[in-house]
Amino acid sequence: MNRNTELAPRSVTEEPASPTNSAGKEKMEVASELGSPTLHSTDSGFFERGIKTMLSIRKSKRSPNKEKGKEGTGTWKGKRLSLRFSKSYEENKPPVCNGVEEIGEKLEAEPIEGKPLSVMEINELIQKRQLLEAFASIKYLEDETIAERDAEKYKDNPQEFVRKSKDVDLLYNSITNAIQSIVVGTLEHPTVEDTMLTSLVTLIAREEAAHPNTGNAACPGLDLLGTPRKWREEWREAIKESARKRVQRVPMASKEEESSWLDLHLGFLQKHLSEDLLKIKLSVKKCYPEEYKVCDIYVEAFHNAIASHLQDLTHRPLEFNELYTLLDWVANTYRSELFLGHPDLKPEVKTENLSLLLTPDDWDKLKNDYITSAKGKIKSYFGNILRLEVTEKWEKEVHPEVKENLYRSSLSFDIQTIIGEHMKISGTISRSLGEQTLELCLAELHEFIPRFGEEFVVWSTAQDSPVFAPYFAAYINSFHDLVSGLETVFKVNTEELQKILSALTRNFTNIFLDKLRTKAQPLLKKILTKDWILATERPDSLALAISQFSKHLQHMKDPTGQELLRDIHKYVVREYITQVIKPRRKMNNETRQQVSEKMNQEAGILNNMLIDQGSDSDWLLPAIHHIANIIGEKKKDKIKEYVKELCQDYPDIRGLCCFTTLFVSGLG
Repeated sequence: MNRNTELAPRSVTEEPASPTNSAGKEKMEVASELGSPTLHSTDSGFFERGIKTMLSIRKSKRSPNKEKGKEGTGTWKGKRLSLRFSKSYEENKPPVCNGVEEIGEKLEAEPIEGKPLSVMEINELIQKRQLLEAFASIKYLEDETIAERDAEKYKDNPQEFVRKSKDVDLLYNSITNAIQSIVVGTLEHPTVEDTMLTSLVTLIAREEAAHPNTGNAACPGLDLLGTPRKWREEWREAIKESARKRVQRVPMASKEEESSWLDLHLGFLQKHLSEDLLKIKLSVKKCYPEEYKVCDIYVEAFHNAIASHLQDLTHRPLEFNELYTLLDWVANTYRSELFLGHPDLKPEVKTENLSLLLTPDDWDKLKNDYITSAKGKIKSYFGNILRLEVTEKWEKEVHPEVKENLYRSSLSFDIQTIIGEHMKISGTISRSLGEQTLELCLAELHEFIPRFGEEFVVWSTAQDSPVFAPYFAAYINSFHDLVSGLETVFKVNTEELQKILSALTRNFTNIFLDKLRTKAQPLLKKILTKDWILATERPDSLALAISQFSKHLQHMKDPTGQELLRDIHKYVVREYITQVIKPRRKMNNETRQQVSEKMNQEAGILNNMLIDQGSDSDWLLPAIHHIANIIGEKKKDKIKEYVKELCQDYPDIRGLCCFTTLFVSGLG
């Protein structure tokens, strides 16, 4: 149809006006793109004024409705605007016709005969929404023109035929525009105009009866007389346009105005469109015959409009929370009882036959953007963990908590919480997205642990802090907890992570032992003076220096704590013996006896201290006693036997050759 063509000279020639502006989770892995066709309808001036006149009359007769309460607000955590529309709508909705049959039968019982009216008069009928009368008169004019054409009345004046044909076409187009306006405006008003809708159904039926579909489509520029006007299709298109407009008009704040703008917008979308669907179910549906499938057509129209709208949203630059909000809404909210699946909309609103909401490309883009954004988020969270450890614990020298006799750090708990929360929310979208998120978290964790270790090493070597040893023990404990948690809770293969943690543990251990040596070495060197006179304060000072480090290993989980205690125990005994067996000047029998007794005492002090702190290396206890016995023995043959026993028990003691030579070659 050529709707932009002006009326023939016999018609009212007004300027055309603008169109009327009206105020699973895994099942959602991919989505189908649904377009939203746009109606192209241009009303003539008299038709526009007629609409405004009728709306003005209706408005004056209608009592004003009070606005409902303020809309609720939504949050990123999934808080949605609830559908509290059923009761209020039920209370305020007007009496609805008892189906289309009652009014339809009344209209059918009063057939309208066409009258030979002028184009102006017919337009006035359209303007007043007296569409059945207008149609009858247009049909009368159409039949008259066809009859005159068939009688070759216009043989000598073809322009007159063209003029009259054009008038008929434009009048039909005016009714088409009126139909579109009525349908688009159906949901705009608080009440449904039952008589208008039922007369619309009658109008469509009469047009279809008057113009049987012969299969010849009407084309602009050809003789359109007698061709079907397809007003039922125009009705469907008008429903699509109505849905598109109502979706586009849902409030949407800017990101600058409201940080949770998308969550709020989707909440408003649920609320407003659910109210529309309930209105369609309770009031609009009753005004149409069953064959129109009104609810199905409206639901599909809204579905397509929402799909188009969401497609636009996916192409915006969205942040992490916004991406999650959109994914969650599409996957979990849209078809749920929060929206299309609400009990008040059943059974008329069906979701099983609807296409998926997003195209596969848009759905994949949304998920990929989410993963990319999540990567930055996880990295930021891990970075915050490290920053807080440095500023709130190391720098302030706050000792770690001791619980169940173990040093505790929040490191493992914080990491597992971050992983768990992101896996949980991603898993509600789809299983595959949850798995992707877990893989991402583990990749970031593998990068974070060495970075964390480097920071701890830099800090620990830069200063001699009293909290180094406690945090060393606490972090080793946390590493054990982390591996265990990932394996049991998240079912993760931690082989790669354990390699990273083992290397880090060795690094921490070396620093620990270096610090221990730094404290113990000066004291060990003072075990004996050059004259074999025992230094004063040596046993207590040495024991204290060692215990300052080794005592913290009591609060470390096995096996690392036990292994370290064994290493420390072995180190102390070996270094003690190393200092003793260094070559010195000969000493007399009395001095040897004093040294032997003193060594036995010190052996007891050092060994008992380490055993009390948890060392299980009791095999080291006789080592210093063996040396003490050798030093205190007068007989060379006996000394050789002691040396032999020492070598059998401790074959790895360094410097025994020098020691043996010293005592066997001749002691004074």
